[in-house]
Amino acid sequence: MKKCDYCAKEITYFEQYCCDECEREAIRFHRRSERFSKIFLIVNTICVFGIPVGLFFAAFNPPVGVVVSTLSCLILGIMLIALPFPTEGMIKKHKLKKAIKLSRIFGGAVIGLGVVIIGLLFVLN
Repeated sequence: MKKCDYCAKEITYFEQYCCDECEREAIRFHRRSERFSKIFLIVNTICVFGIPVGLFFAAFNPPVGVVVSTLSCLILGIMLIALPFPTEGMIKKHKLKKAIKLSRIFGGAVIGLGVVIIGLLFVLN
């Protein structure tokens, strides 16, 4: 059987979504994805590079490097929770609803990483 592109419920081969609500949510997601994709890409790139750069600077100036890494983690985590745009591979494998949920969980984990990094500053000093 074929599965709904949004919630992964089994449907007939002639349908794409199991109900109108799933179709509305999928269309809403794709519109939001088109609207915010450039902002997401820019912030994602800056934060992903900001984490290792901050950790590198932490070797020379610990407070500044840790603050840069922590801010990058927090901004990236908040963005992944607010704008959960999973990759096409995740969407294909898990369908849209679960892929969004996994992206938000990953965002929470990134925020947790930021808290651990800032905690290391206090432990090491």
